[in-house]
Amino acid sequence: MPVVIVLEGAGPGRFTVAVSPLAELAASLHVLTEHAHHAEHAPWAEGITRAAPPAFRAGLRRFAPLWTALRWRGFYPGLAAPLATLPTDRFAELTAQTCVSGYRGFDFARLLHDPAQAGALRRAASGLPAPHPALAEDLLRDPERLRGDILAFLALCRRVYFTDLWTATEPALARAAHLVRQRLADEGAEAALLSLSPSSARPAGPARVVFDKVHHAVINPVRTPVLLIPTRYGAPHLLVKDEPGLPPVVHFPVDAPQIGVTLARSRMLALTDPRRVRLCRLIARQAMTTADLADRLAMTRPQVSRHLRALRDLGLVRMERNGRYVHYGLDTAAVERIGRDVVTALQY
Repeated sequence: MPVVIVLEGAGPGRFTVAVSPLAELAASLHVLTEHAHHAEHAPWAEGITRAAPPAFRAGLRRFAPLWTALRWRGFYPGLAAPLATLPTDRFAELTAQTCVSGYRGFDFARLLHDPAQAGALRRAASGLPAPHPALAEDLLRDPERLRGDILAFLALCRRVYFTDLWTATEPALARAAHLVRQRLADEGAEAALLSLSPSSARPAGPARVVFDKVHHAVINPVRTPVLLIPTRYGAPHLLVKDEPGLPPVVHFPVDAPQIGVTLARSRMLALTDPRRVRLCRLIARQAMTTADLADRLAMTRPQVSRHLRALRDLGLVRMERNGRYVHYGLDTAAVERIGRDVVTALQY
């Protein structure tokens, strides 16, 4: 399912690039809660949680729905007021969407006044992991108390680890934001958006960029300007926030993965063909010519060439020219990365 950003009539001025400490705080909390998904940050996450006070670890568990599957909109710019002064009904609506992992078409605009909406929240949250139903009940019971508890936890995060983390991280995010601004100015919105993700594409037809995501959205910057925010701790995820009535946000990693979900899937499928598996087993031992492979595999040279071309296009086979001969060898490092690349692409 794609997220489509329509570019027809949308010049670079319809995109704003900015750094956001609150958005990076959300990304780092996601790593602290789901550090098994972020191997490069796992030692850091384990060290922080081990040394943190019990109140911090309790908050990580209680408020986890705010930054796991669906990132809480309260972490992003564009709200009509700061979190502390946001109208209670609006705070409840945005928090309820996170409690049910969003993107399901729920209407929570009158959650605190409409028993039907409250019932929908309870039913949807009950089917999700343990923190979700409890957080939903806290919201329905006393939204202002929940808001105070969330704000107190965010203040605790700053004291425990985030002030130091932001000091170290902000310069890299500022550099990334500057590069995207330059690309917007020099190359246009299409090039800038395509540079944010290996799972992006520019289909034929009307001007648009498509991100391969697990939810569907169509964003038109002509109607509502789009905010682009870099993240270090959010990698490899690229998030797109598109709640009604709020400016769309693309939260993109500073170091985007090199492998998108389409390429990872294609590499897996390429190795489900028994003939290609036999071919790869031969060239994993030593580089061989097309003629040698055709002879050993009882195939024609054109057949072998087609398989080699497909594997080369996917980056799984190396070609070396030695005089009159061309030898093909398996890129074992690329094959070894397939599992890791698939995990990264599925998260992205």
